[in-house]
Amino acid sequence: MEKSAAEKRILKLRDLINDYRYHYHVLDESIMSEAAADSLKHELSELEAEYPELITPDSPTQRVAGRALDKFEKVTHEKRMISLADVFSTAEVLDWISRNEKLIPGGKISEFFTDIKMDGLACSLKYKDGIFVQAVTRGDGLVGEDVTLNVKTIENIPLKIDIDEAEVRGEIIIFKRDFEKLKGEFANPRNLAAGSIRQLDPKIAASRPLKFIAYDLVKPNLPTHKEAYEMLRRLGFQTSGEDRVFKGTDIDGLFDYIKKLDEYRKGLKFNTDGMVIKINDRKIYDDLGIVGKTPRGAVAYKFPAEEATTVIKDIVISIGRTGAATPVALFEPVSLAGTTVKHASLHNADEIARLDARIGDTVIIYKAGDIIPQVKEVLTTLRPEDAKPFDFEAALKKQYPELEFERPAGEAVYRVKGETSDFILKRAIEYYASKPALNIEGLGEKNVVALVDSGLVKSIADLYRLTVSQVAKLERFAELSASNLVEAIAASKNPALSKFITALGIRHVGAQTAVSLAKKFGSLDNLINATEEDLLAIPDVGEIVAESILAWFSDEDNVKLLNELHELDVWPEEVKSASLPLEGKSYIVTGTLASMGREEAEDKLRELGATVTSSVTKTTTALIVGEKPGKSKTDKADKLGISRISEAEFLKLIGK
Repeated sequence: MEKSAAEKRILKLRDLINDYRYHYHVLDESIMSEAAADSLKHELSELEAEYPELITPDSPTQRVAGRALDKFEKVTHEKRMISLADVFSTAEVLDWISRNEKLIPGGKISEFFTDIKMDGLACSLKYKDGIFVQAVTRGDGLVGEDVTLNVKTIENIPLKIDIDEAEVRGEIIIFKRDFEKLKGEFANPRNLAAGSIRQLDPKIAASRPLKFIAYDLVKPNLPTHKEAYEMLRRLGFQTSGEDRVFKGTDIDGLFDYIKKLDEYRKGLKFNTDGMVIKINDRKIYDDLGIVGKTPRGAVAYKFPAEEATTVIKDIVISIGRTGAATPVALFEPVSLAGTTVKHASLHNADEIARLDARIGDTVIIYKAGDIIPQVKEVLTTLRPEDAKPFDFEAALKKQYPELEFERPAGEAVYRVKGETSDFILKRAIEYYASKPALNIEGLGEKNVVALVDSGLVKSIADLYRLTVSQVAKLERFAELSASNLVEAIAASKNPALSKFITALGIRHVGAQTAVSLAKKFGSLDNLINATEEDLLAIPDVGEIVAESILAWFSDEDNVKLLNELHELDVWPEEVKSASLPLEGKSYIVTGTLASMGREEAEDKLRELGATVTSSVTKTTTALIVGEKPGKSKTDKADKLGISRISEAEFLKLIGK
């Protein structure tokens, strides 16, 4: 075919394929069979291969995943991506209305705009000259990460629109029906959607049935939210279909719709935990401004709690970042509000006594929106005859024999004796940044003390919120050292899974156990959702280690920390399933190596799949010997007939 004819044919093919895409992926209807659409796409690909100069960024063929990235680039949002304040009752909605009406001209809100609250990954899409050019995650609201290549693979996102410049915001989700086919691999739909977009290889996102549901048009800025939604749909974007407008005088109608939506939301294609209520007039909405991270002009109404029953398998105690000892009930897994629940906090010894919760009890648990599951009631009529009252102090001694605890007068919480929350935080950050963990240069003891004492860092997540200007004001820093530190922290956002597990500082989980956990579960989501049986199936994880891991991931402070890190795009990479050259082999490093430190050498071995131990046993493959090796180790190795490897042989082994 001649070029002029090919050009005309390509344009027609693109229009027809895009029309099919819109109907199939946005309207959920089909104008032709999938086989016919595939045939058209194949013809388009062949013509573009023949005339590559005719390929344009908006061609349907350009959705195909490209090469894997080394990292995600940071992008500053032109307009902040906000979170919404939660409300849980009609009274709280009325209070919100009353507060706003005191601030707006005329003292009355003329219209409310509502939409379903999506449960996914917030993302902003940018268009220039009508062409999709960039996708950025929410991040901390001010700075997100460029995930354009991943998002471009999502079929219901138009690559070309009929206005020159636009910024569209929405949630990346997965429909329930699609998640059902994959649920054995992922904890819940939101984790699947977020995890897919945070992969450095776009082919992973391309392989998963993701959807983009638009909820805001930032640019152009139209007079009302209703008009913004209408334009989004005209431009070819999919919205929830649940948006409504209510007159300011029709509060009863608004509350009736909330009730109606709560009743039929289980039949929707996607998961939801509430409804967004906004002031429809966007000028008034913008003029009201933002308090902290939330706008005054909108709230998220969370639907009433859902309930389920399950059995307490065990009660373990977690030591949080403040030194508080928090009891956690481990359950028989049960489905609740769209997720599988395996544990819940029992808060303190008084709450256990109030509930009279015992191992073996059947309990009613509930979950309001995204709130961590809670135990509502113990069904004592179903209690086993041998169920004994829980002895909190005895459990502390059993699980933490090396620690002392005290319960200050007037408090309900037992705490580690003699350690302040700041001391524990400093120690946790130092370990998080240490060489065995994330190896963040510049976060040594003195700098950690300076950051915590200044109030800039109140949790590990705050490290990723630091700016150069903030750090440079501290006594120990200048502009260059502050810049270097902030860059080093940012570079640690997507570490190896084993390193991240180590960095969390879970009791009894060292570097080698972290490697075993990473190999077994492959992703942090899978580890978070592991059962005691899953953990005990790992050779070097016993009952004490398993309980410690379960307790850590059940602790409310730790759950909050992980959620904050996720929102800041801090999440470890998934482990690739390919077999490693040293898998199944076990080594010990003894003595001083000239080429690298011992910790680095051990890390190199673990990266290649080897197990690294500190004690010589019959299962040890070889002893790696440097200068001045430990005599007890070399003697025992010789006695057991275990070979020695010189530093030169070691370097060859690891490919140096």
